[in-house]
This record gives sequence, C-alpha cells and structure tokens, in this order.
Amino acid sequence: MKWLLVAGVDEAGRGPVIGPMIVSGVLVEESSIDVLTQIGVTDSKRLTPPQRVKMLKWIFAVAKNVVFLEVPPSEIDEAICSGMGLNELEARKMAEVVDKLQPDVAYLDAVDPHPGKFGERVKRYLACNARLIAEHNADEKYVVVGAASIIAKVIRDLKIDELKVYGEVGSGYPQDPRTITFLRCWVREKGCLPSFARQTWKTSKRILDEFFQKKLV
Repeated sequence: MKWLLVAGVDEAGRGPVIGPMIVSGVLVEESSIDVLTQIGVTDSKRLTPPQRVKMLKWIFAVAKNVVFLEVPPSEIDEAICSGMGLNELEARKMAEVVDKLQPDVAYLDAVDPHPGKFGERVKRYLACNARLIAEHNADEKYVVVGAASIIAKVIRDLKIDELKVYGEVGSGYPQDPRTITFLRCWVREKGCLPSFARQTWKTSKRILDEFFQKKLV
C-alpha cells in the first residue's frame, strides 16, 4: 500500500534582532504521524531545550526526509529594504522547503493574518504539485508541523551558540537585556552593528541612534 506523504513546515527566529531565521520541513508517511504523537512530538515552545534535542533522534528515525534553510540577517534586511517584506520572503523559503521534500500534502504554519492568503503566496513560488494547508498555530494542531518547529528551533539555538564566541549575545530577541547590552557594547567599541545583527530592525536603529546622539553631545 502506498501511503500519502505528508510534510510539516515551520520557522524559528523570525523576530530576533540577532542571528538567522531557520525554515524547516519534515516529511513523513501518513502512517507514521501517530508515531510522532506517541514519542511526544509537539510544538517546540512547549518543550525545554534538552527535550527538543532529545526529540531530534526520534524525528530523524521516523521521518523520510528532513530539510532546513538558514536565512541570514543580510537576506532578511535585503527583503525589508527592497519592499518584498518578511512574509513574502518566508513564503518563498517555505516553498523551497516543500519543493525539496516533494510531499503529497504540506501543512504550513501561517505568518500572515490571513492563512489562506499566505498559502497562496507560498503556492506562487511552488514548483511541485503538493496540496498546501496553511493555518495559524499549525505547530500546535499538526504533529508533523510540531516536528518541523523542533528542528528549526534546535538549529536556531545552535547558530546562536556559535555566536557566543563574540560574547554573551543572549537569546537574540529584542526583549532580552543580554542581547541589548551586547549590541550596545559592540556599537560603542566598533561604531557599527555586527554582521549577524539585522540592520533594519527598530532595535538596531535605536541602538545606533543612541550611539551617534551621544557622540554629538
């Protein structure tokens, strides 16, 4: 019997001021979806970092394929400056992931206020004939999207860990005091933002403005 091939696609690192965004996809046979549930796969936000890492080997054991794309800050900034926007960039990257997986059906965690509209955006970039289902909170509703969210989050965390050679960067999120302190110190010492920071973020612009205002005083 030929089982339906089902993919889940999600991202991690959409909002941080530091580090890349990771877009990940997991492909499973329809018959394996219950196995993911049984081993405890769920939305990555419900798991601790050690739990997410532990889940990796089980996801890879069950999945027929796992792919991820790293979207660096420079590419995110380019999308913002060109007028493309982050939603359109993410739609393009999700389409690329789906094309790599070649599923019969793909569940997407929609970032647009209108899920159907986001699904149509992804479809415009799609080369394969997969049926797309885009929904809000898909990582909570569909275990295969939860699996993709775990992959994306673990990879994103690894990328942030790599940046710690430069100092305590924190989580990379604008609301993290460690991240803000790191960026302020970097700008104070070097007069510019690091290459792994998103230049177009309000946080980045504010820190640069603070620095140059102080220089004028």
